Amino acid sequence: QVQLVESGGGLVQPGGSLRLSCAASGFTLNDLVIGWFRQAPGKEREGVSCLSSTGTFYVGTVKGRFTISRDNAKNTLSLQMNGLKPEDTAVYYCAVGRGRHYGTCLDSYLYGSWGQGTQVTVSS
Repeated sequence: QVQLVESGGGLVQPGGSLRLSCAASGFTLNDLVIGWFRQAPGKEREGVSCLSSTGTFYVGTVKGRFTISRDNAKNTLSLQMNGLKPEDTAVYYCAVGRGRHYGTCLDSYLYGSWGQGTQVTVSS
């Protein structure tokens, strides 16, 4: 059974940090394209960061603050979020693609497996 389980969300003050993790089971991440997406209330889901066979990609609003990583030994992917802002408040989803991908990878159509989502709230 293919499953992605996220953890690490929560409430944090502006300027704070959170680390989201996503554990995969039922398949191995290896060289699959991986990504993090988010959806704020009343807004469309957007790609935040991804890691393809070409490298890492970030949406402009999080560049320099967020870092995506993969641990093949633990079969997990993570998103380190620093310098959080109120506009980062959203439900965050991890996603895994159907295979290798070259180039930018922030489009949701590339992904076939999704986590259940974890709430991140940035507020004082």
